[in-house]
Amino acid sequence: MRQIFLTRCLVLTAPIIFSACASIGPPQPPSLNLPKPPTDLRAVRKGDRVILTWTIPATTTDRQTIRTLGPTQICRGPDVLKGCGAPVSKTTTPIPQTATQSRRQRVEASYTDTLPPALESDTPSASITYAVEVLNRDGRGAGLSNQAPIPLIRTLPPPLDFQAQVTAQGIVLGWTSSPSPVIPNVHYLYRVYRREKGASQPTLAGELPAGSEPRLTLTDSGFEWQKTFEYHLRTITVISEPDKPEVRVEGDDTPGVIVFANDVFPPAVPSSLQAVFSGPGQQPFIDLVWAPVTDVDLAGYNVYRREEGTESAKLNGELVKTPAYRDTNVVSGKRYIYSVSAVDVRGNESAKSEEASEAVP
Repeated sequence: MRQIFLTRCLVLTAPIIFSACASIGPPQPPSLNLPKPPTDLRAVRKGDRVILTWTIPATTTDRQTIRTLGPTQICRGPDVLKGCGAPVSKTTTPIPQTATQSRRQRVEASYTDTLPPALESDTPSASITYAVEVLNRDGRGAGLSNQAPIPLIRTLPPPLDFQAQVTAQGIVLGWTSSPSPVIPNVHYLYRVYRREKGASQPTLAGELPAGSEPRLTLTDSGFEWQKTFEYHLRTITVISEPDKPEVRVEGDDTPGVIVFANDVFPPAVPSSLQAVFSGPGQQPFIDLVWAPVTDVDLAGYNVYRREEGTESAKLNGELVKTPAYRDTNVVSGKRYIYSVSAVDVRGNESAKSEEASEAVP
């Protein structure tokens, strides 16, 4: 009986044993730990500097998660690069902790290369090509990233006398234009940028062509009064070769100029004031009319009256909103002399207009 019992147990447990077995595939070769080359290298030139940015590889060429990285080679050459050759520099890019937690986390690296003066050119088509190669900790890589060409045209130096002045018409920016070389298919611009205090990005305030005048001025009227702004100027080199897309190369910026846009400027003086008496058959009054002031920040008008040999006195308690006023406090046998002024939203008052007089019969 005991022997039969053991046999039955083996039969009953056999399916359980077999179901727990897994098939073993062929052995996998060890990973070479070669970082996957970046495919999103971007290059932007500003003056004699080229700013490179790319995404740090998160996986190897065999889809393994990268735990450590070696240096990144910065490669530069005149045409399409076949390989890095002698890199212009190497930068160590340690893998950030966030990148090891998730392959979907994009982490960027950057490097700024300075162009040697000998490389800058007066030929519009001259260019240089950049690429990067990310190496593992053993100094091996899987090849170059995508390649990014950069034009080598010379840029104008920024003016040394960039200034800003607050006026009634706006903020006037002025500077001395640098002599610009005459190169076919190349012209130069000055761009002025405005950034409000506390803002992260500047706004284009305007641009002027270089070389048109030795002294250039630009008036910015697109700002808000009673705020602080920083202005700077940037040179732009524009390459416009036939049958090719236009290329713009940024030069260096001037130092920022801080401006507080304090509005202490009154509106325009009202004009064409007329005074007309009306009275027969009704209570006598004198109507005043004048040409409207068109300042965008106009708040209203003040009306003044005097008699011969006396000082003017204001008639209205609150600002007059329209360019007209009726004076009903008049007495027969007197002549009244009137003037008006304009007032803006900050309380700046213009000078009084030319006077107009009218007699009450």
